[in-house]
Amino acid sequence: MAARVSAPLRTTLLAVAELMTAAREPWWIIAGAAAALHGAMGAVGDVDVVMGEEDALRLLPVLGLSPESGTPSDQFRSRLFARWTMPPVEVEFMAGFETLADAEWRPVVFTTRERMEMEGRALFVPALEELIGHLRMLGRPKDLARIRLLELRATS
Repeated sequence: MAARVSAPLRTTLLAVAELMTAAREPWWIIAGAAAALHGAMGAVGDVDVVMGEEDALRLLPVLGLSPESGTPSDQFRSRLFARWTMPPVEVEFMAGFETLADAEWRPVVFTTRERMEMEGRALFVPALEELIGHLRMLGRPKDLARIRLLELRATS
């Protein structure tokens, strides 16, 4: 069962879940929205979805989106990227997600996948430990704050 989230985030997550029912490849919600689903109460500026490239090419046009190369960051990028601004909280879809580590681009591969339910719809996130590791790797101040919230949640 997914944690309690704000109404705008709930509406957005349900829209993502609806679209992704047609996915053929594993997909994950990551970063702030995943932390919120794990119970870390904090601001979520967007919903990040990591998906397979074939699914991106097949599903994103359903939303009227044309996947493009790249991601607007010096720290991470995607072979295919698209922003969906129709829901209350913006959604960023990423396929072929990579991060810059030790001056080298490396694929981000999640090895865990937990199903969370929201109004009968499936949402998938990395397991708590893997999510914390991913947030630590990103190392941005907002990610470190999310780690603290997740760790507090885990001990309470």
